[in-house]
Amino acid sequence: MQPVETLIMPRLIHPLAGVVALLTIAAFWLSTVISELFLARDVVIAVKTTIPWGFLLLVPALAATGGSGVFLSQGQRTGLVGKKLRRMPFIAANGILILIPSALFLAARARSGLFDASFYGVQALELLAGATNITLLGLNFRDGLKLTQWRRKSRPKPA
Repeated sequence: MQPVETLIMPRLIHPLAGVVALLTIAAFWLSTVISELFLARDVVIAVKTTIPWGFLLLVPALAATGGSGVFLSQGQRTGLVGKKLRRMPFIAANGILILIPSALFLAARARSGLFDASFYGVQALELLAGATNITLLGLNFRDGLKLTQWRRKSRPKPA
């Protein structure tokens, strides 16, 4: 049997890191859309050049979420746990192959003031990939809540 600490820490880290990751990606996405649609070019430049710095928060949060999730799954690959685990490679690949390179490209273009067809094409791809990751992480969050629902229901109610 595992010590209590080895079970408690991942159960605390997993949802916290998952929420941080989801909110960070949502903040990137929303700040991009709002700045592009409603704000001045200087704000767009600030948003696009700041997003890569957010990777310093996002990447460890995603790593902690994934690592603690694999630990908590304890080898289980079926049901909701299996669904969550099957989504993770898509989330990771989307981030590594599309989102990070796009953000770096857009930051460099914005810093240089190059808002051309390439910028907006990559911007559209980044928004689509970001929306996909928000959706997949949201589904994992929902399924995580379902998985822990039995623990909340089985706790005795305070008197």
